[in-house]
Amino acid sequence: MKILITGICGFVGSTLTRALLASASDLQITGVDNFIRPGSELNRSELRRLGVKIVHADVRSATDLATLPGADYVIDAAANPSVLAGVDGQTSSRQLLEHNLWGTVNILEYCKLHRAGLILLSTSRVYSVPPLAALPVEVHQRAFRPVPGATYPTGLTAAGVSETFATTPPISLYGSSKLASEAIALEYAETFNFPVWINRCGVLAGAGQFGKPDQGIFAYWLNAHLRRRPLKYIGFDGGGHQVRDCLHPRDLVPVLLAQMQSPGRDRPRIANLSGGAANSMSLAQLTDWCDARFGRHAVTSEAQPRPFDIPWMVLDATLAEKTWQWAPQMALPQVLEEIARHAEQNPAWLELSNS
Repeated sequence: MKILITGICGFVGSTLTRALLASASDLQITGVDNFIRPGSELNRSELRRLGVKIVHADVRSATDLATLPGADYVIDAAANPSVLAGVDGQTSSRQLLEHNLWGTVNILEYCKLHRAGLILLSTSRVYSVPPLAALPVEVHQRAFRPVPGATYPTGLTAAGVSETFATTPPISLYGSSKLASEAIALEYAETFNFPVWINRCGVLAGAGQFGKPDQGIFAYWLNAHLRRRPLKYIGFDGGGHQVRDCLHPRDLVPVLLAQMQSPGRDRPRIANLSGGAANSMSLAQLTDWCDARFGRHAVTSEAQPRPFDIPWMVLDATLAEKTWQWAPQMALPQVLEEIARHAEQNPAWLELSNS
């Protein structure tokens, strides 16, 4: 099978590529990357040694994609992944939409031309912010959790946010760009008769992730803690109790292989893939883990919240479990230990990630 992976030299793209090649012997992978993300160049030589063809191309450019050879499937891992993109005063809203929305259109035109299927890696941030921000929560073991017995919005339980949860705005420009990409991808699938699968992922994390305060939070926090850099709990009660779930990208591979081998339309096209409640953690709990692993390091607080922040985001992956007989294999402590070892071996990682 011939696979095209966009954003192949980013953390998710490169991790998936290595894991796919280790899981199946009949794959021929070509990847594209525009190398604008600091650190992405590091993955090029390793992937080439594995027999992957790397093309310097930008998904925003239709002519770049027009020169690529045909593929049976495209895995789209190219995106600006920050929920603050376009609204933080440092990045362009137009460029965000060019990357995440117009880039998807160009990829879909490639799929239409070559009769290729598409796996779109989407995000938990397509879900509506106001009901999540208003969710009744309490602090339990240094982390927010939904108040037991409270009335929750439709599509939310103690197990997390399901695919039936509202996706109405506001969800951030980033979330809107991904949600619009999902809708357009499904329209192309129906109109031009090629398969599209949409995987809404929780926080993806692991060794080699380029950590920044607004993305790659687990990698950023561990690297900053180890180097005794300033860390800050932002918003809510200032205690770092906000919670996210975590998934290693390698755990996506069984679903990706099953989707690429599934010709039928009898399965749901959109599914959450996440670590779930069992693999979720607050920033305060993450600090406790770092204190035990690296030694104590003080964290400050700032009461002013960031735009679109929410206290508790855990995805419910029950649909994926039932549809694909899937469950995450790598527990959160294993993911954190992998990141910690990488941080110890790469003392300049934060400088590289933020250059």
